Amino acid sequence: MLSSMLKEHQAQQTKIREEQETRRQEALRALYKFTSAISASVNTSVATAYANQCLIDKEMRELQNQVGHFNRLSKQWTLMLEGFHASLKELGDVENWAKSIEGDLRTVAATLDYVNKPKDGS
Repeated sequence: MLSSMLKEHQAQQTKIREEQETRRQEALRALYKFTSAISASVNTSVATAYANQCLIDKEMRELQNQVGHFNRLSKQWTLMLEGFHASLKELGDVENWAKSIEGDLRTVAATLDYVNKPKDGS
């Protein structure tokens, strides 16, 4: 009787160990699946973030190039405008200049009319 109880106890212990081993294996498989899924999710997010960062870096370089080009054009335009402004200063007041030229042309026209006018006494 005692030996049969011992065998029965040992059989139960063996069965319990086997069940525990089976559960442990199932837990390990579930843990592996979980970590694989989490890793895949994280890797996907990281890959997306990396791709976005690369695009941002590329666009930033393009923007820097465009800003440099715009600065060079702005400097050229500023120099041209300064030159134009200096030319206007040399001319003085443009309206007065135009009136002076108009007066001179009227004088020339009057002189030409006077010279080309037929003389009655000849």
